[in-house]
This record gives sequence, structure tokens and C-alpha cells, in this order.
Amino acid sequence: MSRLLLSRGQFPERLLRPTVAYILAHQQSDGAVAWFEGGHIDPWDHVEAAMGLSIGGQWEAAEQAYAWLRLRQREDGGWYASYRHGAVEDDTRAETNFVAYAATGIWHHYLVSRDRRFLNEFWPMVHAAIEFVLALQAPTGEIYWALDSRTGVSRDALVTGCSSIYKSLECAINMAAELREPTASWLKARDRLGRTLRDRPDRFDRTWESKARFSMDWFYPVLCGVVTGDAARRRLAARWKEFVEPGLGCRCVADEPWVTVAESCELSLALLASGNRRAAMDVFSWLHDYRHDDGSYWTGYVFPDAAIWPEERPTWTAAAILLAADALTGATGASSLFTSVSLPEAAQQPERTEQRDLLEQS
Repeated sequence: MSRLLLSRGQFPERLLRPTVAYILAHQQSDGAVAWFEGGHIDPWDHVEAAMGLSIGGQWEAAEQAYAWLRLRQREDGGWYASYRHGAVEDDTRAETNFVAYAATGIWHHYLVSRDRRFLNEFWPMVHAAIEFVLALQAPTGEIYWALDSRTGVSRDALVTGCSSIYKSLECAINMAAELREPTASWLKARDRLGRTLRDRPDRFDRTWESKARFSMDWFYPVLCGVVTGDAARRRLAARWKEFVEPGLGCRCVADEPWVTVAESCELSLALLASGNRRAAMDVFSWLHDYRHDDGSYWTGYVFPDAAIWPEERPTWTAAAILLAADALTGATGASSLFTSVSLPEAAQQPERTEQRDLLEQS
């Protein structure tokens, strides 16, 4: 397939209409969007798929997906790790970045639809989710990765997960401001989290093997607005050759010869956020050889073997394609969500002294 180079204002609707239809075809009658036929549902990827439906104009289906999430929210504001066939599949933990991502999806749908009724309707769900997440913020700023159903708080943190939460907090703060709800405590929590992500690498991967070999740890701080401007461009340039296979895509892991479509789409978004539109267009243009006839996309490609692997076409991968295409073309009101940082004009920056004191604690 020839490379697909996208320009502003030229969303490839004809090419990606089947991609939207693929996600829609895998939405269950209760609103859940499984990974693929017979697959499970997890809160993060379910929200990703819902954002793909919003971009594709399937607003009712997207709202049904969020309604499914609301009906399964726990009393403490969280969600379990995974579900299948209408029931909880993995009740061992609630992961903080999974829980926070609900705010990103709800704000994304509002930016696309401008439906204030929807925003009001789902505000209690988002508020409860963010309060759950921030209750697991460490004194030093990072947010613990999970609440374990058996052992309690898992007191370590992930760079990728916390970066995703940082973006979700931005979305939640915007939602609160739009509805004239208080934002000060969330602004302070976001500020503390951002400072820790930028300045305290020692607060992450303390009790397990470092995740630095994963490409998401490399580009997620840029994608989610933690690192911006020249610092973002330096960060992406520093490990470009480790992770990027020209003409193929972005590796999932630096030491494995495997490129993945979703990570490549997210890298395109990070490149846009850093101001490198040309590279973002190039990376996205490589991915359409992995497109299936039905509009879905394979998970990844092992290049020494010239083999698709695994033989799966997740709905969230299809959604990542739609998010990147939207960002590159500016097709919807949410097209800049992952490529810029936007906070309410009236939001005041929190006091810094207390935060510096906290970050100096170990």
C-alpha cells in the first residue's frame, strides 16, 4: 500500500469509515467494547475505543460505552482491571491510570459533540474517579499504580501510567471549570505529579524492573504534556534510533524487533505535541500496510520474520489510528487534545513552596 500522508483539513473519511465500523461491530449490546471478538474489556482500552467512535460520528454508541462504564463504577470511584461477558473477570486490582482515563474520554466526547447535557450527566462519574486516583497520590507526588484487592495499595509508580493520569487531570480540571466546580485541589495534585515526573525519576520503578526499555516510557511524558517545547524535542531525539524503525513504525520494546501500530500512532501524537509535524506525518504514513480488508489494524509486525504478530486486531488499535488521523487533520473539536496542553484561563497556579518541600522527601 502506498504511504498515506495526511494534511490539515483532509481527514481520510473514506479510508477510515470501515475502521469506525469495525469498532462499532465489536460493541456489545450493553455498550461494552471488547478488545476483539471474544476478548475482554478493560477500562482504559474501552475508553480508547469510545473515543474512536466519537471521532467517527457514532456519538450515541460512544455515550452507550460511557454509560456501561458508569454502571460498573465501584462505590469508591474505581473500576476493576477487566470484565468479560457482562461480569468482572479480574477483580484483583483497580489501576489508577485506567480509572483516571474516564475523564479523558468524557472530555474528549464533549470537545467533539459540545453536548453540555452529556458533560453534566457524567460529571459525578468523573469526579468520583479522580477522587479515587488522587487518594492514591504519594506525599512525593507520584500516584501509586493500583489498589490491590488483597494487599492494599501497590506503593510504586509507572512513568507511563502517571503521564496518562497527568493528561486525565488536565481533562478533569477543564470539565470542572466548564461546570463551575472547584478545581484548586486537582490543580495542586497535577502540579505535584508533573514536578515528580520531570524531576524525580527515583520515584518510579522502585520495586520492580525498570520500564525504560518500553517506548511508552520514552514518549508518554511528551504525549501527555508533562514535557514540552525544546525539552520534548530533546527527549524524543535522544532515543529515536532505539525505538523507531524507518518505514515500519515504533518498537514496543527497545530490545525486541517488533513494531506496534498503537504505539506508532501515539508516537505520532507525541511528535505533533513536540512541534515536529513532518516526523509525525511520516510515522503515521507507515502504518497502513498493517490494515486488514475490514478496516481494522493488526497489533504489530515482527520485522526479521516479516510476520504479523500477534494475529489480533484490537478495537483500541483501530481507535489509536482514528485519534492520530484526527490530530493530523484537525477534523474534530478534540483534534488537539493530545497535542497541546489547555487549562482554564481562570485557573490559578498553586503555591510552589509546599510542593518543593514535599518533593524533597524520599
